[in-house]
Amino acid sequence: MSNVFEPIQVGAWNLPQRFVMAPLTRNRAGEQQVPRDLAVTYYGQRAGAGLIVTEGTQPSAVGQGYLDTPGMHSPEQIEGWRAVGDEVHAHGGRIVVQLMHVGRIAHPDNKHGLETVAPSAIAAPDQMVTAHGRVDHPVPRALETDEIPGIVAEFVHAARSAVEAGLDGVEIHSANGYLLHQFLAPSSNTRTDSYGGSPENRARLTLEVTRAVAEAIGPERTGIRISPAHNIQGVLEEDAADVAATYAHLVDGLAPLGLAYLSVLADPASDLVKDLRTRFGGVLMANTGFSTMTDLDEVADIIDGDLADLVAVGRQFLANPDLVTRWRTGAALNEPNPDTFYGGGAEGYTDYPTLDEVTA
Repeated sequence: MSNVFEPIQVGAWNLPQRFVMAPLTRNRAGEQQVPRDLAVTYYGQRAGAGLIVTEGTQPSAVGQGYLDTPGMHSPEQIEGWRAVGDEVHAHGGRIVVQLMHVGRIAHPDNKHGLETVAPSAIAAPDQMVTAHGRVDHPVPRALETDEIPGIVAEFVHAARSAVEAGLDGVEIHSANGYLLHQFLAPSSNTRTDSYGGSPENRARLTLEVTRAVAEAIGPERTGIRISPAHNIQGVLEEDAADVAATYAHLVDGLAPLGLAYLSVLADPASDLVKDLRTRFGGVLMANTGFSTMTDLDEVADIIDGDLADLVAVGRQFLANPDLVTRWRTGAALNEPNPDTFYGGGAEGYTDYPTLDEVTA
């Protein structure tokens, strides 16, 4: 028998099964980057996931990158998230906010003219979608050393705001080419101060943010996501020895904190991830579905093969609000529609039918 549907204690939460809903950017926030009523419905529909990790949510106005992504820094945003959390809890679920400062993956047109900041003044490759079409990423302003504590404070304020809103915790986003990941990688971090150069220095900001957030809201309500050697959005980590040294130092620093979980976007069967899991010593969440959808067989292989304790599942939850029931019973699945992933209204967001609706 598979262990996929066995409960598990993860930090402060007793989860009903070994897979959870992964963070999924949907670009449907309202004015002032406030979650709308549609978001209340969307997350409430998926409360059966046991644990929901929300879409990337900026901890400050400067930290916004994409159009219509929600924030967690203003009173209006906090109240919007309160409504989301209340709905998820009403259906028996738990929800944590993924705090995502995008750093250089941004454009002033998407955030009322605010500047773009990063570890170094190196533009990201490719282009960004704005309300005026696709444009090149601008050259960001390199953060001054004395500004770094302000970045830490933004994450702490957002984490406290999430708890104030009644949500269950946060996931710190240190992956996928965004700000904290930009500090980790030598390709995007050419600093010569205490936040650049060596693996220890490049890992410093992620550790400072995570320690401060864990102290503010409790480590049992704090998770973190990393993506070593993901090589995305120009954040390249191509030196295997440097990757191993950087992430070993990072995870060695995270391990004593007693965090709820470490989420890793990488092959859980790789020697690197196995080593990081051993170093962390706590719950490891695998995330393998960045380029392909994660199915139940893959979840079972990971859990039953003892490669991870949890698996984050994205697009299957996007298209199937009642995915847990469907996977338990072997029922047919809705197919996700990529044309409605980003932006828009209810279509492709809250109108995927449940099994009960299909069979009624």
